[in-house]
Amino acid sequence: MRKTFLFMDTVVNKVDAKGRVSLPADYRAIVKSKESEIVCYRSLTAPCIEGCLEDLLDKLASEMEDALDFFSETQDDLTNLVFGDAKRFSFDSTGRIMLSDKLLEHAGITDTAVFVGKGRKFQIWNPENWKKEEARIRAEVMKKRPSIRPSNEEAK
Repeated sequence: MRKTFLFMDTVVNKVDAKGRVSLPADYRAIVKSKESEIVCYRSLTAPCIEGCLEDLLDKLASEMEDALDFFSETQDDLTNLVFGDAKRFSFDSTGRIMLSDKLLEHAGITDTAVFVGKGRKFQIWNPENWKKEEARIRAEVMKKRPSIRPSNEEAK
């Protein structure tokens, strides 16, 4: 059986003057166990930083190639914004990564960052922006009350 590694929890960490922030311990454990690196880029949909393991970006590249005309404007735009912006990050001996000014500015992060687990990826937010976004999400979910049906595989 394949072991799944998911980024979970919401963790608040300090950011130093050089842009270094500690990756949550659980996230570091995932990176080490998968013998991978963290990849981060500016979110296309929110004022935050998106992060994941490199293999998820590899999967995304394959899906874009399969779903979009290789020479289409849409394919060009998406690959420019995601892959042209993405950067690999290794953490130092104390578990810190150094976020670039471009990423920090996009997310409005100064001295504190909120890591939000999203399963196979995570986001890094300015604390005040995350507080507002979390309230918005909760209100939407309470209003819509979505349900998730188990797949045929899980129903057996």
